[in-house]
Amino acid sequence: MAPAFSRAEYNNRLVRVRAEMVARGLEALIIGDPANINWLTGYDAWSFYTPQIMLVDLQDGPFWIGRPMDAGSAKFTTYLTESQILAYPEPLVQRLDTHPMEFLADWMAGNGFATARIGFEDDVYYLTPRAVGALQAGLPNASWTGADLLMNWLRFVKSDAEIAMMRQASQIAEVTMQTAWNGARIGVRQCDLMAEITAAMIKGTPEFGGDMPALHPLILAGEAATAAHPMWNDAPLEAGQTVAFELGGCRKRYNVGLARTAHLGDPSDRLMRTSDAVQEGMMAVMEALKPGAIASDVHQAWQRVLDRHGLEKKSRIGYSIGNAYAPDWGEHTLSLRPEDQTIMRQNAVVHVILGMWMDDWGMELSETLHITETGCVRLCDFPQHVHVI
Repeated sequence: MAPAFSRAEYNNRLVRVRAEMVARGLEALIIGDPANINWLTGYDAWSFYTPQIMLVDLQDGPFWIGRPMDAGSAKFTTYLTESQILAYPEPLVQRLDTHPMEFLADWMAGNGFATARIGFEDDVYYLTPRAVGALQAGLPNASWTGADLLMNWLRFVKSDAEIAMMRQASQIAEVTMQTAWNGARIGVRQCDLMAEITAAMIKGTPEFGGDMPALHPLILAGEAATAAHPMWNDAPLEAGQTVAFELGGCRKRYNVGLARTAHLGDPSDRLMRTSDAVQEGMMAVMEALKPGAIASDVHQAWQRVLDRHGLEKKSRIGYSIGNAYAPDWGEHTLSLRPEDQTIMRQNAVVHVILGMWMDDWGMELSETLHITETGCVRLCDFPQHVHVI
């Protein structure tokens, strides 16, 4: 096993992070998001259920800090040296009277960070208030400041190597959605169908395998189709149901989302009219999505189509996507909604998801779109129409 990208790719990312740190007056940066750790170094393991962070400085790091049994993953998934891999003592794991970050605070105090200006991710799932409190208590003379999304915004524009990885993920997404369309039949249990879908995600293609996407695959059938993120159950699919699939593909932790809709039986005129409107809206979004465009203007292109058809969608219609771990494959930066003033940039990748959830049914259509020099292109090549079974 080896890092997903070349040493030069990771070195370039580190240069960009350090430049942003200098611009913000930071001497150290505490990273808790495993996607950011992976993006910066390639580190990949299901080890973030216990305290795990990365310390980025301006000269010697980055340093991975985690449980001893997970240090081995740092050795074969990254280019980090032995001195950059720090394992805290195993007895510190999940105790009420102490915390692993006390070990890191002691190490930082003894290695030049006692009075440093330190930034930390202050709104991530994985860096808890207790962990931050232990660090700050152990470094009382340091200066602490929130630096949430510093690295996420650097990830907004993808390198050529990242785009190539996401193109592989898109092929897995196509295989996965075809599995869903082939398997959706009256009487098939949702759990059985989702087992086949999940297997397809991991099996990938003959050329390369897949990972489990950061957002778990979703099926919206029957009553559950009126909500956005329901989990499957063991109920069989029924005649007359509209079934939406929010799936995707993942390759080396790079995610591509893909949502489509199927109907079991004769579809209603309302469903088909809504589908036509949503496809028209997707086309309008794609025409508006280009370098220099403003996120709110892209959303307005969609809204004009909705208004013409007398439809309503209150939630955002898209977000930046790429490297991610559970529970979310979005990058928590760009959102396509009326008030977002983010400027679109070449080589950003956006998941546009047009979910329409009605009183007693719902449908979804999504595309993962690569913003190119002149516009945008779909990463997945899959039909957009409602699949009638």
